Amino acid sequence: MSSVTSDRLISLDLGQPLWDRFFMVAPLVIIGTKEADENYDLAPKHMAMPFGWDNYFGFICTPSHGTYQNIVREKAFSVSFPQPNQILLTSLTATARCENNQKPLLSILSTFPTTQIDSVYLEDSYLYLECHLDRIIEGFGDNSLIVGKIIAAQVKETALRRSDRDDQDILLDIPLLVYLSPGRYSIIDHSFSFPFHAQFHR
Repeated sequence: MSSVTSDRLISLDLGQPLWDRFFMVAPLVIIGTKEADENYDLAPKHMAMPFGWDNYFGFICTPSHGTYQNIVREKAFSVSFPQPNQILLTSLTATARCENNQKPLLSILSTFPTTQIDSVYLEDSYLYLECHLDRIIEGFGDNSLIVGKIIAAQVKETALRRSDRDDQDILLDIPLLVYLSPGRYSIIDHSFSFPFHAQFHR
């Protein structure tokens, strides 16, 4: 049971699901994998991020999911970053599998093949990554961390940061679709320069 402290902070009961009690901003990506029957699967993930400044990308998945099983078998996955006008298409990738272990609705999505691995991308996304499986770390409750080494990357020209373009103009051209966990989404089309200290460096 929650209790209120004197400075109005609410103590959360860690015996209950924590992450449903407040909102957090997260990326929304589509993971592409090859199925055992030679078809392809697409699945949305929001617990996803780069790992360090080198070319690694990872996400949280559950061993019972087809995405996890496909990556264990194929040792590769693709990542598509959808645009805001693709929110309904992104939602379709979360449909449940039928009795034959397929997602029939995926057949209506426009995809195109990856270049270095055997997978597909969601067409008209703004950023694409191809990853070889680097490692899987188990033990986060029922979940696992899947980390891939990026071996190929493509970005829409209008989304590419360049010295001759203002960053804000890029966001106006290609707004970002983000997931507000739990259960909401938002569109980022404005941003501000972060006030780094003069001696800051990564």
